Amino acid sequence: MSEAGGPEGAPAHPAGTGLKRELGLRDVTLFAITCIVGTRWIPAAAHAGPGSVTLWLLAAVFFTIPLAVAVAALTVKYKGAAGGLYVWTRGDFGPWHGFLCFWVYWMAIAFWFPSAAMFYMSAGFYTLGPAYAHLADNRLCVLAAALAAIWVALGTNMVGLKIGKWTENLGGASSWLLGGLLVALAALVGIRHGAATPIRVIPQWNWNTVSFWSTIAYAMTGLELAGLMGAEIHDPERTLPRAGWIASAFATVFYSAATVAMLVLLRPEKISELNGLAEVGERAGQSLGAPWVAPLIAVLVMASAVGQIGGLGTAVSRLPFAVGADRLLPEAFGRVHPRWGTPHIALMLLGAVASLLLVALQLGDSMRAAYQELVSLMVIVGFLPFLYIFGSAWQAGKRLSALSGWAITLLAIVCAVAPTAEITNVWLFETKLAVGTGAVIASAWLVYRRNGARVAPLAGIPYNGTKK
Repeated sequence: MSEAGGPEGAPAHPAGTGLKRELGLRDVTLFAITCIVGTRWIPAAAHAGPGSVTLWLLAAVFFTIPLAVAVAALTVKYKGAAGGLYVWTRGDFGPWHGFLCFWVYWMAIAFWFPSAAMFYMSAGFYTLGPAYAHLADNRLCVLAAALAAIWVALGTNMVGLKIGKWTENLGGASSWLLGGLLVALAALVGIRHGAATPIRVIPQWNWNTVSFWSTIAYAMTGLELAGLMGAEIHDPERTLPRAGWIASAFATVFYSAATVAMLVLLRPEKISELNGLAEVGERAGQSLGAPWVAPLIAVLVMASAVGQIGGLGTAVSRLPFAVGADRLLPEAFGRVHPRWGTPHIALMLLGAVASLLLVALQLGDSMRAAYQELVSLMVIVGFLPFLYIFGSAWQAGKRLSALSGWAITLLAIVCAVAPTAEITNVWLFETKLAVGTGAVIASAWLVYRRNGARVAPLAGIPYNGTKK
């Protein structure tokens, strides 16, 4: 056993990191729900047709459950560690692989931030009603609102989890309310007018929607983020697995039920991936004589957005904190704020990189094309670290979960390369994906090459029984 209380081979991240254990079962469950559930995937699933319901269930069985098993096993194996997947990969495969896993995952979340903020702010403007709908197509307005959402969410978590956790709790609760509202509206409209779409749950092959198959799997990720918070969870060995199972079950039911509800209200071809929630809100409001429905959906969408941005930002900021503690990044990343007890420098860096990407990836494309490019790049880069996560699960003896997770991960990466109908310049699209992915990996190598020698003071820590 190491000094941190973890197994032989675990990096030294002792309890005295300066982080505070503020999260109980309720907090971790809502945190995990907030990290998993993204309301922006529901319109995309409904647009792809009722076969998406089957894809949600398959993703839950072959990816989410194996991921829950892997996170639970690795949390127990590396108990008390701050940094989650970085610590797991570093302990099982060595410091370079740990750093690569951290860097790629961190950059994927940096890509996630602008794409999510663009969607939620655009959908929110459109859903608020005719007086605000034109703002959804105003690129400058959407960019300004997206930047504000990123910094409000990160700022509340920068001052400490005692305050910041309520942002995530609000986001998780808003997701519950939104899912329940969509189901209730679909039931009321369905009783009066019948279902707009025949519910045939056999997925249909379509080159224009094949890339969505990868986002189905990506939408079911997020439990690994809860694993990053291990040093701030009360009794993480018991709390995290229980919260993971509850959150996974909720996410599966939420996505499936919400997709069916949208298809009851509208046909797939009338549901857009960006503004689908507004469209079903308008349809339900007109059918029930309730004009307040669409604005209520807008409020819940924006609340869940701020919660999810805050949850992912808070969790992923623990990665450079752990890497900084190992001296593979400047030591400032390994420090916590003396008053707030949070890795404030890591949070500010994440906000700055996400803001830069939000602006840079608008160049040369329409706003819708830029959004699709962000999503595809986010999925490709975001799934690469899962090869390591399931590799660590294999090392921990969870062989069936590892094989299933690997298969879905590779399938998702392949599907993400396929352009969507919104892409008019395929070569530009594919070039941006190739250059973006290559740049992420190359930058990891350059940073590690420069700072790798700093790991020397930790050379006495065995990695899988071998000194590196």
